[in-house]
Amino acid sequence: MKVIWQMFLQSAHIAKKRAFLTIAAIAWGTVAILLLLSFGEGLKIQLNKNRRAMGERLAVMWPGETTKPWKGLPAGRPIRPTIDDIEYLSARMPELEAVIGEIYSWRTALGYGAKVVNGRVVGTNAVYGEARKHYPVAGGRFFSDVDVSERRRVVFLGDEIAADIFGKGDPVGKTLLLSNSPFTVIGVMQKKTQMGMYGGPDSKHVVIPVSTFKALFGRERLNVLVLQVKKDDDMKMALRRVNELLGAKYGYDPNDDRVLQTWDTVKSGKITANITIGIQLFLGIIGALTLLIGGVGVANIMYAVVKERTREIGVKMALGARSAWITGPFVLEGLLYTVLGGVAGLSIAMVIIAGLGLIPADGNKVMEFLGKPTLSWQIGVATSGILGLIGLAAGYFPARRAALIDPAQTLRYE
Repeated sequence: MKVIWQMFLQSAHIAKKRAFLTIAAIAWGTVAILLLLSFGEGLKIQLNKNRRAMGERLAVMWPGETTKPWKGLPAGRPIRPTIDDIEYLSARMPELEAVIGEIYSWRTALGYGAKVVNGRVVGTNAVYGEARKHYPVAGGRFFSDVDVSERRRVVFLGDEIAADIFGKGDPVGKTLLLSNSPFTVIGVMQKKTQMGMYGGPDSKHVVIPVSTFKALFGRERLNVLVLQVKKDDDMKMALRRVNELLGAKYGYDPNDDRVLQTWDTVKSGKITANITIGIQLFLGIIGALTLLIGGVGVANIMYAVVKERTREIGVKMALGARSAWITGPFVLEGLLYTVLGGVAGLSIAMVIIAGLGLIPADGNKVMEFLGKPTLSWQIGVATSGILGLIGLAAGYFPARRAALIDPAQTLRYE
């Protein structure tokens, strides 16, 4: 090993420029693959975060009409669950995490002082806050079961509509006129980037207890029914059970999937996850090919080294040099150039990723949706593995050629 190391150092010292260019090629490829994979990882994390902002393990169900006759009843009958069905389903399906009913009032007048805006009012039950991730800013709260049972006139605001009505001030504790009726503001939702939604973004609506909504607007039919399961695997069974219970109550075929048109976020979440994996694989392949080009450059340089040192190799072998003494320096040279290039590329990529991470995401729609590049340990392991394979291949094949040289033939080599 000492002899091999000395021979390698002598070769590297003679060809400094060549060594620098080889390392630079590997470094460039390493930077490319790390940045591409980091952008893919950041995109995956941000998309998952944006998708979960609406809530997790949810099924959103819109009441529709029957399309099949059932027990003498004709098709085409509208099915409209009511507020009472929230408790009806909750009592019969304790395995669910939450049952949520929503009633909407579109373009309702919301006023504070001289400021009046039109917004969407949602009447719902207390579990809505946790299930739909309506987390309040410090100093506020979401309404409770007591607020619902006592029909309290309390209102929870989305962050954007709160800013439209109250400006930069804290609205908690202030009185908001909702359809000319006074409501006390008890909380404002924390800002969140939301990818999935129904009926509009959460930031632009206000939420009140469903019992208060019924007393104010005189309506009790639900616009939307939302289920939350405890585990993803429970969703299919829960949807079947809901249709069985409501089908028995309202008289429709439980297998009629048009009665309650459903958005299964568990199913759509798996599709989104597969899409992000595909994007990561695509970016990884592009980066790996870029790095492979650098490896090909290393291999070509090593072949050129073998060619120009053919006579020297032949003389060494004629004088009794072992095969390992000939192949060792080439393998070591290819590996070391690859490792040095990889370390340099990793350092440059980390500096770039850290710099991009300092860019503020607030107010930047692109950063809020696509996220910031993230360098994970999985990316580091994958890149190290690719670099190792490239280094071995770039050194092994030229070394193999060097070991097969016939000493007698090298004396006539030009």
